[in-house]
Amino acid sequence: MGSPISIRSLDVPDATLTYDVRGPLPPADGTPPLLLVGQPMDASGFATLAAHFPDRTVVTYDPRGLGRSTRCDGNENRPDQQAADLHLLVAALGAGPVDLFGSSGGAVTSLALVTAHPDDVRILVAHEPPMISVLPDARQAFIAEHRVQEAYHLRGWGAGMATFIAMTSWQGELTDEFGSQSPDPAAFGLPIDDDGVRDDPLLSGASAPVTAYEPDITALSDAATTIVIAAGVESQGLLTWRASAALAAALGLELTVFPSNHGGFLGPELGRAGQPEAFAARLREVLAGAG
Repeated sequence: MGSPISIRSLDVPDATLTYDVRGPLPPADGTPPLLLVGQPMDASGFATLAAHFPDRTVVTYDPRGLGRSTRCDGNENRPDQQAADLHLLVAALGAGPVDLFGSSGGAVTSLALVTAHPDDVRILVAHEPPMISVLPDARQAFIAEHRVQEAYHLRGWGAGMATFIAMTSWQGELTDEFGSQSPDPAAFGLPIDDDGVRDDPLLSGASAPVTAYEPDITALSDAATTIVIAAGVESQGLLTWRASAALAAALGLELTVFPSNHGGFLGPELGRAGQPEAFAARLREVLAGAG
């Protein structure tokens, strides 16, 4: 059995964060806590991965305005602001620098944290940051992202998600051809009816600062943090693989390959399981090699 989960809250400027701690703080053996960060996914998506580290203190959290965490400052998801939240969370843990696994938008937030507060993180594994700004086809990719948002605002969640899936499934550099035909939501098993809701953090444009984030290569290169840029083997040729490869190259690093895909760590939590056992074994290996 895994460690009991302690659910805690932390007040930060204009928000209250809810986070989960599995294991003692500070850890009894002096090993840094392992912080798992996603965005726009909340802590619920890390349940299976956390269970594969029963020997470590594992911390998960819901970013401001997502899941159980609240906010009173609008709905825009900004990496610099979320990094400031994480800085306060790491301080609240009171266990010194953490090891950090960041997934998707959480990887972008994690890179922003290391840029601003490198002493907070011993090892960062940034898995498939969707950082459009580093792509050679950034112009076309931003146009494609705008078409996703346009489909969502004009026709609802199913149309927006179908266009998002088409964008994230596109092999190689995006071209102006993308979006010339609207994908059919039904072809992806998505609803065709419009429920009128327009607050989805992935599709509405609220997370546009995440994909537009421009990494500070000098600050990241100079940080004492050991940085690992990673991507899933099944993502080869896709936007998040290409962004990860471009970022790794800019940092002078080899891209570290993980099993499965963008959500390879997922169990059954979100209905699209990856290969969590193999993924956790690879993460354990990477952390041990980088430590």
